[in-house]
Amino acid sequence: MPRPIRASINLEALRHNYALARSKAGQAKAYAVIKANAYGHGLNHVIQALGPIADGFALLDLVEARALRAAGLTQPIVLLEGFFEPSDLTDIVALGLTPTVHSEAQLTMLERAALGSPIDVMLKINSGMNRLGFAGDALGAVLARLRALAWVRSITLMTHFARADDEAGIAPQMARFRASTKGLDLPVSLANSAALLRFPEAAGQVVRPGIMLYGASPMPDLHSAEALGLKPVMTLNSEIIGVQSLSVGERVGYGGTFEAPGPMRIGVVACGYADGYPRHAPTGTPILVGGRRTRTLGRVSMDMLACDLTHLDEAGVGSPVTLWGDGLAADEVANAAGTISYELFCALAARVPVRVLKG
Repeated sequence: MPRPIRASINLEALRHNYALARSKAGQAKAYAVIKANAYGHGLNHVIQALGPIADGFALLDLVEARALRAAGLTQPIVLLEGFFEPSDLTDIVALGLTPTVHSEAQLTMLERAALGSPIDVMLKINSGMNRLGFAGDALGAVLARLRALAWVRSITLMTHFARADDEAGIAPQMARFRASTKGLDLPVSLANSAALLRFPEAAGQVVRPGIMLYGASPMPDLHSAEALGLKPVMTLNSEIIGVQSLSVGERVGYGGTFEAPGPMRIGVVACGYADGYPRHAPTGTPILVGGRRTRTLGRVSMDMLACDLTHLDEAGVGSPVTLWGDGLAADEVANAAGTISYELFCALAARVPVRVLKG
């Protein structure tokens, strides 16, 4: 028999979240961000759920893009980091992709390529995040060079917000972007999930929803996923596989980091850091046993973790456990562990069986 741990991917919830993103986008197109194996949810699952309905997709590498085209999808596909060497441009043309151009090196490669077929590009402007993109004062010269290339069919201006999810908001970056692009009649792509939900002025012509598609809040400190109307797509479940009774002063797990303050019952769950659960999750991280809320105890092991059953008399070996997902927001678990839901999802280990719920 396999270990009882399993992940469920709810495709109907994914479709619901995309529909919510599109409803917030107004007249803009909503390109689903599906990088990193669809944030750990499985690229093929997302293809199945969103392939017929998404306006477009955004991802990182050619392997993922090739998989979408092989599945018969014809929508625009944006390469968020563009291309890395001249030979990539051959595949970009063949697959009909839209690369991001964010550096002098990429611009030079594009000028030297002499492509036989036209491509669309996204031109990234650094408006203050200071990762990728051209400085605003370089935009005029860069645009002139792109417009001189017969194989560049269209240009969409883009930027990325660093603080759309907190109280600082997007105003400083929007001001820089508008100053840099004043007088230009070009489509723009600005909004990630947080900006899409909070700042309608950033909708532009293309929005790029990411984490919200997977049912987590892009701004958990301000609004929960439930409050935003999002539904969890990934649920990680397991079972209690052992029960121990502790006396006062006894300790739990490696390093004995938890000491029982009195008589306790603890459950051992078939889930550990080798399954993708965060090792650094401390005592007190929320968990559901038989649908009832309790807490983890002690240090997370490779294959197991402990939880408090003292107040759950009915719980025992075989009791179902929810690590995150339906009934327990991934954002809450992530916050307890000092991380973000993105990391939980992306860390799901290949050894965890995945069940697809089609709705």
